[in-house]
Amino acid sequence: MSVEKNVQIVKDFFTAIGSYKEHDLLALVADDIEWIIPGRNWPLAGTHRGHAELAAVLKKASEEVEMAYPKPPEFVAQGDRVMVIGVATGKIYATDKPYNDDWVFNMTVRDGKTTKIREYIDTQALARASETDGPVT
Repeated sequence: MSVEKNVQIVKDFFTAIGSYKEHDLLALVADDIEWIIPGRNWPLAGTHRGHAELAAVLKKASEEVEMAYPKPPEFVAQGDRVMVIGVATGKIYATDKPYNDDWVFNMTVRDGKTTKIREYIDTQALARASETDGPVT
């Protein structure tokens, strides 16, 4: 596929997440999708594989993390790789603590489907916001 089509698939993926249209989202990802969210001590960290785990982590995100995107992300692509660069703000519901997360998603698109997502996020900010004791710094 062309780089432009790969970027459009990734943009469609983010649109489907934003509106959480599960059917539309799953149509954009391979059956064996792998989404790696780094970190420890915050609700979404881990490696999530397949449609069921993808749906589960997105459901968990909606229940545990408030997210807003103060500006549109930037898309940079070469071949089957699309990098998405952005900022998320919000809070962890369990602690009511805010976070500010500069992030990059490294996404692979093959045969018209997203096959792999590797997030690079501010794990420290998210872990601090997830702590149940002590102030956020």
